[in-house]
Amino acid sequence: MNAACRMLGHRPAFVADGPVLRWACERDCGTTGHKSYSSAADAQRYATAFNRRDSDAIGKRAPLIGLLPLRLWRLIRRS
Repeated sequence: MNAACRMLGHRPAFVADGPVLRWACERDCGTTGHKSYSSAADAQRYATAFNRRDSDAIGKRAPLIGLLPLRLWRLIRRS
C-alpha cells in the first residue's frame, strides 16, 4: 500500500468484463479484486454506479442561496 492510500484511502476504478466486475486502485498500490454477477448487464450497471464520484456533481444539487456563486460559475462555464 502506498502513502496516498494510507492517508486518503483507496480510489478504486471498476470495469465490467462480461459478467465479472473487476476493480483496481487508481493509485497503483496493487489492491485489486473481482466479483461475478449473473449477467454482463448487471456487472456493467454496477461498474457505472461505483465509478461515479461525488465531485462530478458539485454544484448541480447545491442549495440555492448558500452556493449561489458555485451555481453561477457552473452556468457561465457551460456557455
